[in-house]
Amino acid sequence: MPAAKTLRAQTRKAARNRSTRSFTRSRVRAVTELITEGSKPDESDDSLRNAISALDSAVSKGVLHRNTAARKKSRLAKQYNKLSN
Repeated sequence: MPAAKTLRAQTRKAARNRSTRSFTRSRVRAVTELITEGSKPDESDDSLRNAISALDSAVSKGVLHRNTAARKKSRLAKQYNKLSN
């Protein structure tokens, strides 16, 4: 494949990955902020579900490795469960 064509493809993929990564990070950050505020579990329940869904979506798109997403989900769930007790 010619170098110019490879560069164009890499640029497209990088933009798509950046968008997915940004979306995922914002969802995870929202849950983390609710947890640090000590928010009620009812409020953060939807946020946690959204974050887990975003992580799963990033894995299916090949943006994140599955073990990385699993680790992040596990840590978020552990923090959330500590809050609800």
